[in-house]
Amino acid sequence: MVAATTPDIVESALGTLRTVLEYIGTLAFAISGAVAAGRKRMDLVGAIVLACIVAVGGGTMRDLMLDQPVFWMESPSYLLVAAATGLVVAILARWHPPDRLDRYRIVQLSDTAGLAVFVVVGTGIALDAGASAVVAAVMGVVTGVGGGVIRDMLANDVPDVFRNGQFYATAALAGASVYALLLWMDVPRLVAFWVPIAVVLAVRLGSLKFGWGVPTIGGKRVDLDWHETHPDDDAR
Repeated sequence: MVAATTPDIVESALGTLRTVLEYIGTLAFAISGAVAAGRKRMDLVGAIVLACIVAVGGGTMRDLMLDQPVFWMESPSYLLVAAATGLVVAILARWHPPDRLDRYRIVQLSDTAGLAVFVVVGTGIALDAGASAVVAAVMGVVTGVGGGVIRDMLANDVPDVFRNGQFYATAALAGASVYALLLWMDVPRLVAFWVPIAVVLAVRLGSLKFGWGVPTIGGKRVDLDWHETHPDDDAR
């Protein structure tokens, strides 16, 4: 029996960590999809469908563009986790109205968590598939924002990636670029894995908290979520 070498142990640990984080990201994105469905007063089926689309949409787009097997078709457990999450959130929403959940920015916070995880995972998958660093960074962005774009379109919202000048795709691109750069610099894989996740979280949460972002067209920024949940204020 040949003893495992240190690099083999590290790679195995990173593989396990990546799988765990994929499920965490799936859960986080599914929550954002289901809550968005509740905010739009969709029914149970709508909540489950939206949860699943957000959870697997970006990864599906990535795999199709990389000409790789679609991940959830090989491992349906991701889709099952998303569907179960949508069901649970829809049931809980019966006792906790969506407008109350919006006060705690559940959609934005869970979406941020999923974004950070999926950007790094998507970039890594693209690199493992033989993509260049630039293409891998783009695939990381697609993985992170793709599901949310589809969610917002189905919910008849302006996609967050284009909304109100906030750093969303920018946060994703920053994290994906940092990850590809750290791997190119041969930084230890464990460090290279966590640093870009922290970058995405810092940029996105900073944008939400402090209003960081890019210039918008047409004047000052507007809190679109507030106007959707408080339509009566627009008439005053």
